[in-house]
Amino acid sequence: MWNDGWQRVFGALEPLTDADLSRTVTIRGEAHSVMQAINRQLAHYACHCGQIVLLAKHFQGTGWKSLSIPKGKSADFNKRVTAGEASQR
Repeated sequence: MWNDGWQRVFGALEPLTDADLSRTVTIRGEAHSVMQAINRQLAHYACHCGQIVLLAKHFQGTGWKSLSIPKGKSADFNKRVTAGEASQR
């Protein structure tokens, strides 16, 4: 379902031309350029992704593995960045 949802997003974006991006669309009674509408929708998706992660973290409890820098490990990560090793795992 995740991949299907993103396929639909990219399927809607793919046929757009440069001219389409400056067209006006109305969302909840407010005028937006197509580019503004795309940015608004992507921000909306980001909120939902955050909600999904929050729920997953809640249900996983102590078994949760961080998706980025684990809590309390920022200093270690920063040392790896300085050493040029941050992209290595």
